[in-house]
Amino acid sequence: MTEFENYLAKIDDPDQQMRVRTVLNWVQETFPQLEQRYAWNQPLFTDHGTFIIGFSVAKSHMAFAPEGPAMEQFADQIAANKYNPGKMYARIKWTQDVDYELLRQIIAFNIADKADVTTFWRK
Repeated sequence: MTEFENYLAKIDDPDQQMRVRTVLNWVQETFPQLEQRYAWNQPLFTDHGTFIIGFSVAKSHMAFAPEGPAMEQFADQIAANKYNPGKMYARIKWTQDVDYELLRQIIAFNIADKADVTTFWRK
């Protein structure tokens, strides 16, 4: 988590900071093969140099961004959780629970789907 400490320190609300820290730690513990990277002002996880998932925060939510194909693949589950989706990301309000099983499925999908990808983003 050392890669993300400066980012976490900028989150003013201690509860929000702890929640983001918990999610980032969970990703690293669940998928220890993923590499941490800080880019575009957000913590990211990569696998063999390709983007897997990123996280960001705003006043009313924490967002996860797994790229469009993963958003499409899991659209029903994202909607069922009442996460506010965009084309490339979904927003989890600070008042909502984090569905770790859904995150696990999304990350596992991206790892498998991008196993042969040699670029950072899908083409």
